[in-house]
Order: sequence, then structure tokens, then C-alpha cells
Amino acid sequence: MSSQPITFQPAAKPLVLPADAKWPVEAVLELFNLPFNELLYKAQQVHREHFDPTEVELATLLSIKTGGCPEDCGYCPQAARYDTGVTAQKILPLDEVLAAARQAKAHGATRFCMGAAWREPKDRDLERVEEMVREVKALGMETCATLGMLGEGQAERLKGAGLDYYNHNLDTAPEIYGDIITTRDYQNRLDTLDSVRGAGIKVCCGGIVGMGESRLQRAGLVAQLANLTPYPESVPVNNLVQVEGTPLHGIEKLDLFEFVRTVAVARITMPKARVRLSAGRRQMGEAIQALCFLAGANSIFYGDKLLTTGNPEVEEDRALLDKLGMHSRSSAFDARCEVTAADTTQAQ
Repeated sequence: MSSQPITFQPAAKPLVLPADAKWPVEAVLELFNLPFNELLYKAQQVHREHFDPTEVELATLLSIKTGGCPEDCGYCPQAARYDTGVTAQKILPLDEVLAAARQAKAHGATRFCMGAAWREPKDRDLERVEEMVREVKALGMETCATLGMLGEGQAERLKGAGLDYYNHNLDTAPEIYGDIITTRDYQNRLDTLDSVRGAGIKVCCGGIVGMGESRLQRAGLVAQLANLTPYPESVPVNNLVQVEGTPLHGIEKLDLFEFVRTVAVARITMPKARVRLSAGRRQMGEAIQALCFLAGANSIFYGDKLLTTGNPEVEEDRALLDKLGMHSRSSAFDARCEVTAADTTQAQ
């Protein structure tokens, strides 16, 4: 384990789901506990009802402001308090962001995500992000941003600039959230998601597995996501990438079949969402990634870097998709595969 100090909060009480919740934690846990092949069969059936099972969305993530974050997220190498070798950098100039977006588009990516290591953006920073969103949108790409918590009126400004998606993960189950992060609480995350929804921006929200949680707690995370009204349009599933210097470095790694189970359960409980293989994909190998696609994953982060950690190379990804007979999603808008707030509400 890392010797870096961290102050853990007492374990928080789980958030109470509505009495009429479609997916209570117990029901989600029952899915997790199914025999592996039966779970994947159910997930593939659900997947085929809503998506072309041979199609994968390609998204590229660029860190537009790296390091120096004041938060204490136990998994994050960008936290200023941890010695991880990440050098804090100022926000990138617009021309560098656009060059990266053009390259991503040339390699087949249809969504361009911009991430900044902030607790929350200052208004002067948001002005620069708004300009980036407008210019990337003009390239014909979907735009996504992950900037931390949003203050009053900031979601509306991003919507006005043309932002399509906002990423803000729940990270883990509410009852162990305080063991991972102490500088904000679970309700802060839910409040930001409410602001994003209120502004009319689509939600990209998932979590990280392999942070020492139990299967029951993984079920709790999926239940929280699946019972959001509506549930997220994009659900990134991250497998913890352990970085030396962070408090979670050195913990026991999650069995990769459990990761595949998590993807399958996310697909069943959020049938119209894009379920994205995110951090940790580099460590999985081709066979596990193939199982994830069978389990209903239909989006990947695509490129050689995911914020500050490695990601499979473009050529390797293309080769894997070719082996599996899969193809990337067209840049043209496909109404059948895009979930709207109204559609998702009905699905609840």
C-alpha cells in the first residue's frame, strides 16, 4: 500500500431508493449471482433488442487540464496531495484541443470528451471550455466534458455552447463512498447530475470497480445508476488502474470475470444506455474485452492515453474489432440507438 496519508470518513449510510424502484439492490444482486453463461445470455438478449450487436461507439478523451486537483479521490493520480509523478499543467490552448479532436475524428471517433482536473470550474475557465465545445462541435463530433462539480448556471452555459454530454461518475456505492473520497459527498454528485439534466444535457455517469468493494456493493452502485430518473445515456464502467502513490495502490485486484459480470448487469438494468469500457481496458487483454462486448458493452475510449494512464493503441483496437467482425458507429445520428429522456423515463 502507498504510504501517502488519507483521512477516511466513517462509512456513510446507503441512499434510500424509492419504494417503487424498478431495480432494488436485491434484484441487481440476483443478476450478479446468476451463472456466468446465463447472465451473459440475458445481457446479449437485452442488447440485441436495442442495438446492433456488432457496432461499437468510439470516443476519445483528452485531458485539457492535468493534475493539481485539490480533491482526495483515493484512486486518482491527478490529486495534488499524492506523489504520482503527474505534473500539474495549465489548461490547454484551443489549437491543441482542436488538433487532437481532428486526429480523433480521422481515426473514427464520433465523440470527443474533454476532462479537467478541477473540483469545480471557475467562470473564467468555463469560458475557455465553452469555446472548445463550440469549435469541436463545429467539426461534426459529439461533445462531452468532465469538469467536476458545476455551480449555479454553469450547466446552462455549457448547454448554450452546444455540449451534448456531461460526465460525472458516482464512482462507487454510497455506503463506501466515504472510504474513497472525503472532500465531497455522494449528494454533491447527485446534485451536479440534477443540474446537468435540468439544463438539457445528456448524462454520462458510471463508476469504478476493483476499489475493494464487495459484490453487494457493486450491485448497490448499479442500482443507484439504474434508478436515476432517467438513467444515464452513457455508462462508463472503469476497472481501477492502480497508480503508485495513490492510497488504493497495492489492493487486491478484481477478478476480470467479475468485471464482465458488472458490464452485463449494467446492460440488463439500463438497456438503452451506451455501456462503455473505460479505464483498465489495457490490462484486460483481447479475450476479456470480447466477453465484455458479448455482455453488452458497445462503446470504448479510443486512443493511446486515458487522461493520465495508458489505453490500447488505435491500431490494436482496430485489429480486435476486425477479429470480432465488429464495426465502429457511423458519425451520422442514429435515432434508434440514442436514448432520449422521454424514452428512458418510459423504460423505468
